[in-house]
Amino acid sequence: MQHLVESISSLYKQWKGTEATAIDVLPQSGSERRYFRLNGKGGTVIGTYGANIKENEAFIYFSNQFRKKKLAVPEIYAVSDDRMFYLQEDFGSISLLNHLESKGFTDEVYGFFKKSLEALATLQVKGDSGLDYSNCLTNQEFGKQAIMADLLYFKYYFLDALRKPYDKQKLIDDFEALSNYLTHTEYKYFMFRDFQSRNIMVKENNSVHFIDYQGGMKGAPQYDVASMLWQARANLPDKWKNGLLEDYIHSFSAITGQSIDKNIFRSQYNGYVLIRLLQVLGAYGFRGLFERKAQFLTSIPLALRNLKEFFENQSVGISVPEFRKVLDMCVTDEIIQQFTPTQATDSTPLVVRISSFSYRGETPRDESGNGGGFVFDCRGILNPGRIESMKTQTGRDKEVKDFLEQQTRMPAFLNSVMDIVDITVEEYIKRGFESLMISFGCTGGQHRSVYAADAMARHLKNKFKVTVELKHLVQDEKKWINTLPPTTGGK
Repeated sequence: MQHLVESISSLYKQWKGTEATAIDVLPQSGSERRYFRLNGKGGTVIGTYGANIKENEAFIYFSNQFRKKKLAVPEIYAVSDDRMFYLQEDFGSISLLNHLESKGFTDEVYGFFKKSLEALATLQVKGDSGLDYSNCLTNQEFGKQAIMADLLYFKYYFLDALRKPYDKQKLIDDFEALSNYLTHTEYKYFMFRDFQSRNIMVKENNSVHFIDYQGGMKGAPQYDVASMLWQARANLPDKWKNGLLEDYIHSFSAITGQSIDKNIFRSQYNGYVLIRLLQVLGAYGFRGLFERKAQFLTSIPLALRNLKEFFENQSVGISVPEFRKVLDMCVTDEIIQQFTPTQATDSTPLVVRISSFSYRGETPRDESGNGGGFVFDCRGILNPGRIESMKTQTGRDKEVKDFLEQQTRMPAFLNSVMDIVDITVEEYIKRGFESLMISFGCTGGQHRSVYAADAMARHLKNKFKVTVELKHLVQDEKKWINTLPPTTGGK
């Protein structure tokens, strides 16, 4: 991580002529890109690192072209010679999803969604004009090949993981039929590809701006609308979905100057809703079932309920019997329940006590009287305390966390630990047990064990909503000693 910070800092100095006064490492999302907020004279900028140079070049090209047309995207300030680092305009930290989660389904938030769809229609139509699609990351057009890729992504990373029987050849035939149907769309413009509320930033003046469109290509505008309105985490009510679709059609018609056949538009929109829902399930399956990332596993039930709701109320306008059979199987209560974690309620007695400790001292004792619990040894993970800059830091400091996440096997270690602990926590909740103890030890109780204990506490709170008591024995003792009044001379 340190070399990334140094490289992005160097690029900033080349561009600005002065050093950045502070650099914050921003949380990593689903991609492998890393983001930084650089503070300096005149304000802040976002620094981006990406190892996929073609992806970086696609984003930079699209941004430069769209900025010329005054569209709602960031300005690119500087790009490194190796094309792996670039600086872009900072739109702040508040996304449309943040507004939705903090304010709920209010008129104000609906207004932001409507404004975002108006800006989307403008980006799709005006951004398409004169755009060289040879700069796309993958396919130049979202046609049959790309649609089939999304469907197969769902098949391999979610459907096949269920280990349920189905006719593979008939399903592939239905994939072909659906791909052919959706390829012959009435409209093709710039397609954002991952248009969702998390990628829409809302500034203090209530203007909306877009990020993360590096996967863009030419395609059906309905796909982006489907991505936004059916985002599983947003979980928009039907009234909003219907109203916002009408708002979008109105904006799209006005910008293109065309009279829109709403029946055809909606029929093709429904087809792209289905494609998008399945692509998301494939992504959740890959990240959750194969990469073992808990946050994606817990999103699978939301995506399945989304799919179930879609089929209960909509039609794609084409007969695909084996496909429909497979999808009916995916949205059964049995499958949804399979991915729905058992969660604590207000009446659940279980308390999980999580500790970090040093092997130079004593292993934490279970005072509940139940005995047992888990003790995990973190000493097999590279020790950041051996590096001079991190010696006095703890597992809660950014540099230490970045080191453990990026340069050690801590993520793989924790994934395995969480798999084991999850089995016990789920059973303890079901059986009404009152206490579970989980301890993480390392040499000094300062870096690795602190980080692991914090990660486990977050995981159990998020997944099981269980009550957690967290203690860092070495660090808490240091804090207590530091609060003691100074000693005075004399007897």
